[in-house]
Amino acid sequence: MTTLPKIYAAAVASGDLHHDDAQEAVLPEFERIRAEIDKPVKKTWFRKATPDPVQGLYLWGGVGRGKSMLMDLFVDSLAVPVRRVHFHAFMQEIHSAMHEARQRGVEDAIQPVAQSVAESVRVLAFDEMQITDITDAMIVGRLFEQLFEAGVVVVTTSNRVPDDLYKDGLNRQLFLPFIRLIKEQLRVWELVSPNDYRQNRLQGNQVYFVQAGHEARADILSIWKDLTGGEAAPLTLTVKGREVVLPAFRNGVARASFFDLCGAMLGPGDYLAIADAVKVLVLEDIPRLSRHNFNEAKRFVTLIDALYEARVRLICSAAAEPEMLYVEGTGTFEFERTASRLREMQSDTWGQDAS
Repeated sequence: MTTLPKIYAAAVASGDLHHDDAQEAVLPEFERIRAEIDKPVKKTWFRKATPDPVQGLYLWGGVGRGKSMLMDLFVDSLAVPVRRVHFHAFMQEIHSAMHEARQRGVEDAIQPVAQSVAESVRVLAFDEMQITDITDAMIVGRLFEQLFEAGVVVVTTSNRVPDDLYKDGLNRQLFLPFIRLIKEQLRVWELVSPNDYRQNRLQGNQVYFVQAGHEARADILSIWKDLTGGEAAPLTLTVKGREVVLPAFRNGVARASFFDLCGAMLGPGDYLAIADAVKVLVLEDIPRLSRHNFNEAKRFVTLIDALYEARVRLICSAAAEPEMLYVEGTGTFEFERTASRLREMQSDTWGQDAS
């Protein structure tokens, strides 16, 4: 029988993965879950069959330690209905489904939404569980309680220990039961590895490309495929009722064009939400900036400030070197700080202390 440890060992032997003691140590937890959910569901004549409860996994640790890679191995090994989704995107879907239920006159909208999710999957595999929105914080407890009662198994990655979820959030005391629920239903495991594989992939590589047509695009595409495997889906963030769309997203890495993010009417809150949701941003086709595209330039400055403060890794293509992007018009002096930050963000060590 093929097990997760055997799958991992084969990937190491083939050179697809580098052996990591911390990663290997958590594999029995994934295998435990896989083996338990493969057990047949007991059926009786007097009640609907419900799967036996299976304790899930909350895998947390620093950026680039291989959490998402391990999740990929786990999900690919399953023979039951499973959904792999970024936690933020999942919660946006839940809010939308609850809104539709209320429109139909349903008083308790969480119940039918949770039931629908439970009927569609046996396992929910989340990337990057984090709670920053009070609307999420107020419903996750009841939502996940019903999912667990229905036999849904949850496996999630996070950069934060459960006790730090929604830290310092508004009305956090109302959120604390969810933290207790997570600790009861999921085994909490810290992935302590000295290696930052995402950072290592970029070590020594060019990350700022002065546009050179197809060559720059090919180089960026190569980096994108290396970081994500080439597979991605849009990520929609909801900020104060507005939708902010990142056209491509996977495993904390997002890809967008300059005009996707700076040509649209976005503001500081939107860029803070982007910086909070991604660990690496691939930003393409930054044009020369001047009085003729002053509004776009201002948004670009705000975006870079948000990425800089959040220690997000930036990979980009631009029409000129940072110091030559904005050379005339109002704002030239202010742009010097942005150019300096763009230079600093090209460093091999940039973002290593991100959490």
